[in-house]
Amino acid sequence: MAQVFKDRAHAGKELALLLEKYHDDKNTIIIGLPRGGVVTGYAVAKALHLPLDIVCPRKVGAPGNPEYAIGAVTETGEAILNEPVIADIGIPEQYLKETLESEKQQALMRLHLYRKGLPPRNFHGKNIIIVDDGMATGHTMKAAIKSVKAEGAKAIIVAVPVTPPDTVEEIRETVDEVVYLEAPPFFAAVGQFYQNFAATTDEEVIALLQGNDTAETTHL
Repeated sequence: MAQVFKDRAHAGKELALLLEKYHDDKNTIIIGLPRGGVVTGYAVAKALHLPLDIVCPRKVGAPGNPEYAIGAVTETGEAILNEPVIADIGIPEQYLKETLESEKQQALMRLHLYRKGLPPRNFHGKNIIIVDDGMATGHTMKAAIKSVKAEGAKAIIVAVPVTPPDTVEEIRETVDEVVYLEAPPFFAAVGQFYQNFAATTDEEVIALLQGNDTAETTHL
């Protein structure tokens, strides 16, 4: 029976216990994936005394069913697509082109909103721990990994509270380390492993990146 977390902050505190070797490491940065992953990432960063930052990949949804991920896109517009699913569904090329451009613009808008007033990101030569509140298909995580690699990370560690086993294996092939608390074989959605999986707001993300943990405590 897989563990059910109280909320995203609780999951982050549990996850931090598996990342103790990075405690106070001056060469390590925590990256939270907006929006919910920033709450989890903040809890990890706080427990390990590490700085928190973000990258803003965007999920690409299927026509008529935006929650069904067929891929993801980076802030710079690089696509991670599930080609077999796209072929099976018969998704038009024009839909992909328009949706990728739209989601890229959303990613950039979020990045500027969330990081307003913060110094430029600097991942070069750093250990980057990418944290989300969970992985399902892993498309968004793959886009985040691509962004971090492009900015010169020395090592990339993916850390999530819960993930399907097959996604773990896919992600493991592309990074230095994958850390997780639960990988149950019966996996429907990330939210099923949380008592409280309320949506995280833009305001909460901004507050956490500014070091204000009021947003985190609203999830307790």
